[in-house]
Amino acid sequence: MAYQLYRNTTLGNSLQESLDELIQGSLNTYRFCDNVWTFVLNDVEFREVTDLVKVDKVKIVLPHSSTTE
Repeated sequence: MAYQLYRNTTLGNSLQESLDELIQGSLNTYRFCDNVWTFVLNDVEFREVTDLVKVDKVKIVLPHSSTTE
């Protein structure tokens, strides 16, 4: 699968570290296809100052933003 190409690259490692800081969970898969990033996380905890929300699975879909016109 295409997402496996990113797993052991500098980009893949940087994305993993950033997600670890923002959202506590286990990154199941991520991929970049047709200018869209897709992340699937398991056992996720979202933390606010006083709140904690736990969910089994989260799918995050983000369009790629380009700075060139």
